[in-house]
Amino acid sequence: MQLPRRFLPTISSLRALEALDRLGSASAAAEELSLTQGAVSRQLQALEAQLGISLVQRDRKKLHLTPEAEIYAREIRKALDQISQSTLRVQTAPMAGSLNLAILPAFGMRWLMPRLPEFARRHPDVTINMTTRLQPFSFSSEDIDAAIHFGTARWPGTESLLLKHEQLLPVCSPDLVSAGTVVGAQEILEMPLLHIQTRPQAWRDWFETQGVSVAAEDMSGTMYDQFSTITQAAQHGFGVALMPDYLVEQDIATGRLTALQSQPSEAKGAYYLVWPQTKTRDPALQKFRTWLEGQAQPEDPLPR
Repeated sequence: MQLPRRFLPTISSLRALEALDRLGSASAAAEELSLTQGAVSRQLQALEAQLGISLVQRDRKKLHLTPEAEIYAREIRKALDQISQSTLRVQTAPMAGSLNLAILPAFGMRWLMPRLPEFARRHPDVTINMTTRLQPFSFSSEDIDAAIHFGTARWPGTESLLLKHEQLLPVCSPDLVSAGTVVGAQEILEMPLLHIQTRPQAWRDWFETQGVSVAAEDMSGTMYDQFSTITQAAQHGFGVALMPDYLVEQDIATGRLTALQSQPSEAKGAYYLVWPQTKTRDPALQKFRTWLEGQAQPEDPLPR
């Protein structure tokens, strides 16, 4: 789609506006941009002429943005940052590019990391930059090409690849329940429950699969932000944690934790690689996705 020129100001004029808004003075903006104050003023005048609106209030040679211009500057700052990041990515990985991947800490470390050396050997021209994300985010507002996500595949405007189903076990310290003791769901409901912030409905869903009706007041308990911290809480006797079996297998084997059920039950959600539809043809993402298809074996055990 071809936009009219008045909707596409020059980068130099937008940078002048953004710098004036962020730094608060024309002199500071000029110093950062390696321009004279007069050149900054001319850039802003050209932008006003192109847009047909007033952006700058001039008071005794001092420049101040109008309230509307301040909002505009904050909005274009995101676009300028995106242009800068995209340019850096092209310069640092000109052949196949790079992939900015958001991961969940526990699953990323236990499932993805042991597999990544193979991908690096197969595709040395692709750079994977990883960042952890525990809270919801938007692909449109962050420089993320794909994410490893737990839940369902229903994420608007995206496509997905199933990586792994999850099996859950209620676990606690052997000081609370002797190892090898099977505890029924109704009895577990009477014990202190440990919750994880990213899955506030996990216990309720689990009790539902066990045929136990749960009232809101029965779901009280302490809250933790990551599996690593909730595991420590369970080991020290704070209560019962509902954990993915692959994360507590070693703790159960060494006696640091005891499982309250003999068999795990499948969680409602699963792990997916998710990417925006606009990125589907990205070369780096295509290589990563194709490789992951060979690793996505939902019924196979996770590497230890």
